[in-house]
Amino acid sequence: MSADRKSIRVKIFGSEYPLRGESEDFTRRVATYVDEMITTIHNKIPEQPTLTVAVLSALNITEDLFKERERSKAMASAVESEIIKLNNYLDTCLQEN
Repeated sequence: MSADRKSIRVKIFGSEYPLRGESEDFTRRVATYVDEMITTIHNKIPEQPTLTVAVLSALNITEDLFKERERSKAMASAVESEIIKLNNYLDTCLQEN
């Protein structure tokens, strides 16, 4: 990690953790997301051990990540397709002149 990364303390599921990141705001938002996910899972199945709740939360967060990656790839593919269509249209227009 670079020296310009500031250490901040965040609270996740009742425990404090010192974290470093390039952006304090981004690091706090990530920690808040993790805390909210763990709390949501824990509220649904409070009888489960903390480790189980943490693993299920990690799986849910990873599922969100993979879905977002798929959406991003689909969007990039759609944009690329539109660029090709525009390029072909422009080539046709230029050839007509």
